[in-house]
Amino acid sequence: MRWIALTALLLGATACQSSSTSPTATSATPRARTPVQQHLFTATISDPKTFNPITAVDASSAAATDALFDGLLRLNPETLQQEPVLAERWEYNADGTVCTFHLRHDVRWHDGQPFTAADVVFTFAVIFDERVPNSIKYSLTVDGQPIRVEAVDDYTVRMVLPHPFAPLLNSIGVGILPKHILEPFLKDGTFVQQWGVDTPPAKLVGTGAYRMSRYVPAQFLEYRRNPDYWMKDDDGKPLPYLEGLTELIVPNQDTAYLKFLAGQTHIHAPRPEEVADLKTRAAELQTTVQEIGLDTGSLFVSFNRNPRHYIKDGKTDPRLTWFTDLHFLRAMAHAIDKQSIIVNCFNGYGKPAVAEISPEDKVYHNPDLKDYDYDLDAARRLLTEGGYIDRDGDGVLEDAAGNVVELSLTTNAGNQVREKMCSILKEDWTKLGIRVNYRPFDFQALVEKLYSSYDWDAVLIGFTAGIEPNNGANLLRSNGNLHFWNPDQREPATPWEGEIDHLLDQGARELDVQKRRTFYWRIQEILHEQLPMIETVRQTQFVAYKTALQNYRRLVWGLYRPELIRFAE
Repeated sequence: MRWIALTALLLGATACQSSSTSPTATSATPRARTPVQQHLFTATISDPKTFNPITAVDASSAAATDALFDGLLRLNPETLQQEPVLAERWEYNADGTVCTFHLRHDVRWHDGQPFTAADVVFTFAVIFDERVPNSIKYSLTVDGQPIRVEAVDDYTVRMVLPHPFAPLLNSIGVGILPKHILEPFLKDGTFVQQWGVDTPPAKLVGTGAYRMSRYVPAQFLEYRRNPDYWMKDDDGKPLPYLEGLTELIVPNQDTAYLKFLAGQTHIHAPRPEEVADLKTRAAELQTTVQEIGLDTGSLFVSFNRNPRHYIKDGKTDPRLTWFTDLHFLRAMAHAIDKQSIIVNCFNGYGKPAVAEISPEDKVYHNPDLKDYDYDLDAARRLLTEGGYIDRDGDGVLEDAAGNVVELSLTTNAGNQVREKMCSILKEDWTKLGIRVNYRPFDFQALVEKLYSSYDWDAVLIGFTAGIEPNNGANLLRSNGNLHFWNPDQREPATPWEGEIDHLLDQGARELDVQKRRTFYWRIQEILHEQLPMIETVRQTQFVAYKTALQNYRRLVWGLYRPELIRFAE
């Protein structure tokens, strides 16, 4: 979606794609059709966790529902401006505190009911309902209060703000929900349980370009074109052009690559080691290989600082002390060999990451931060200064209280690049005298650990990011649900987290872009100093797609007009 989301690695490349099976799948597995049948196949290595677009926190779930729901607006990744979708137009009042949206009159839900302003008001009521955990509300909160969303009439919506709010248009692209179906569940408190992955696809009702037709866990997601979709091309022909989408759910990246080579998928996000082979075989495979740019998201190491996990029966686990100690954290930052990772894990296709915001963001990326150089001697000095010393000569450090410095490290299984990175991290941290127990987890199990059980020590993980820095509020705010090193704080646990909260408020109020960026530059400085997220490397991203695919335009900030994609006849 438009806010920051946890990502395993989506191997497809449309915002509305689907999934299917491994080579050993059953007879229920759909087979790739010939291109003239206008059915697109892609792949992912993760099942969705939910089909509820409001409660989803991971990119797999968000991608599974993007095709089903339209928002009021969407970002044009070429111009970086918002363009109309369910809202035909909008305007602000003189002081910028009221934005009025004029809705389309020709939109119907998948079940035939008309789309109206009541659905928009209902969707934002869901977002701001305290019983509904979600990531969206953090980027739409103004001075700690929800935006007031009102229906002026059936096709006019008014959003009232306490003061001008710069992120508004970049933050309201959430898919709109059907009030006539879901309102009873919001009233009785069971909304969160609705539209889980066990929901029959026919019950998932949106206004989007596609309807989900089948989901077989660990095999595929399948979609069919919405015959009543409102959008038309310049000649008045109905959109989207593609008749269907299937996203294969595969066990790992190797399988995804083999399926692309075999012609079983049409789009593939190649790993760095696959790029040269695909370029060499482009003519044979009838494939185009395109460099997109640096990852706009973030791939980082984080240590668990959650007292709810480490303080039990009045006793504090020593790991909480380590993971909040700047001597320890800065030592770990100096023990990440980014150049080795770029060469050995990314085949040279990457750059060291320093700031939390990608250099692809020419406005809000802070270019002035000095990286923590890879320097194990500096790391050892910092550890010694912090009292981490091998006191018994067994090669493993003990802290000042005599506790053995031992921790677990994890990432999502099946992502072989991240698994290689963890091997490099473990090797260097072991050289420092830290006992590292490495074990990758299935992505869904990893999400459970990060956001439910809190049972983790160190993780290598990635987050998506969009063009609006305030949409990372679910990660950056101290009370954010994705503030995963210590989520959902009632009050900021540290002064620096409180400062970030304040800077986010200031950045959202400021309309002048040049003044506004100073707040986000400062946030990146604080993250770089306090290291809740130790940045690693940003990959240079590529996409490979069959040349028969027309109108496919993948840009660094997203896919341009996916409804126009089709195969040559």
